[in-house]
Amino acid sequence: MIILGIDPGLARVGYGVFEVQERPATGVAGTQRLLDCGMIRTEPGRSEGDRMVEIAADLRQLIRRWRPDLASVEKFFFYRSSNTIAVVQARGVLIMTLARFRIPVVEFPPMQIKLAVAGHGHADKEAVLEAVMRELNLEHPPRPDDAADALAVALTGWFQR
Repeated sequence: MIILGIDPGLARVGYGVFEVQERPATGVAGTQRLLDCGMIRTEPGRSEGDRMVEIAADLRQLIRRWRPDLASVEKFFFYRSSNTIAVVQARGVLIMTLARFRIPVVEFPPMQIKLAVAGHGHADKEAVLEAVMRELNLEHPPRPDDAADALAVALTGWFQR
């Protein structure tokens, strides 16, 4: 099973993809293997519409490359910010693009992601990063931070499936 995790944003969309390999003849999950992680970046000088189109196009490329069986997306945590609406709109573009490919989507708020991967809903970034590295058997932290966050979202989707 291939799982795509997404940490939504307008300027930066973190993504992480890993594969869960089942043990032959048992159907029991075996190990997780990192396939890809990174960031979709859009330029601030462009119109929001153009940036949304770019996010959708880049996500389509990721979907075609990895053919995920499940997508796990972070729910937007509301706070007062000048870019709140734009981030929510970008998240909508992500969900719509996943739906067009008929990829099942699960969504989790930040506190639930922290609880699932680090064991505590108020875990700090370092604890979440250490848990991601442990679960995916990584020697080095995934970079950028948005990609590491997306991997935590993907792991939550796997744990909660």
